[in-house]
Amino acid sequence: MTDRSFLFVLGSSRSDGNTEILARAAAAQLPAGIPQRWVDLADQVLPDFQDGRHEAEGWAPGEIETELRRATLEATDIVIASPLYWYSLSAHTKRYLDYWSGWLTCPDSDFKERMAGRTLWGVTAMADHDEARAEGLVTGLHHTAAYMRMRFGGVLLGNGSRPGQVRDDERATIRAKTFFAQEAPLARFS
Repeated sequence: MTDRSFLFVLGSSRSDGNTEILARAAAAQLPAGIPQRWVDLADQVLPDFQDGRHEAEGWAPGEIETELRRATLEATDIVIASPLYWYSLSAHTKRYLDYWSGWLTCPDSDFKERMAGRTLWGVTAMADHDEARAEGLVTGLHHTAAYMRMRFGGVLLGNGSRPGQVRDDERATIRAKTFFAQEAPLARFS
């Protein structure tokens, strides 16, 4: 896709946290004119996902859910910016991805077909210096991309616990400069 547009989904419980700082550093490297939309899930009143796939009456999506779905489908590149919480995604982020399950089965849904070929990226800040600790988060995003037949650009990892500390992570700062410029392969289950 030559006409790219990015949706940055912020999943931290802290605004302007290390993950957001790292995501914004990477986004600053995108060519001018590429649309960027930023959604902070902590500011959205999105209830826990209720699986209604097998209930006769189904569910009626709320305004916030409808807008998140629209924003997701409008983007060519979806960036999940979630801190590493207990070796995985934050609760806000997981809730957003849980809604994808519902969007797959909405009446007349073409969500999976429309997501195929788009690119899923991840950005995370973590307190541990051992990047292997983020393997659960990376695997979860990779498998999500594979299931949806999306491309997967990988996860930009940074180190930082205290507010702003990720700015001191030289490796993350260097990687942020070229993160979105890399070719993202089609994700496949291995």
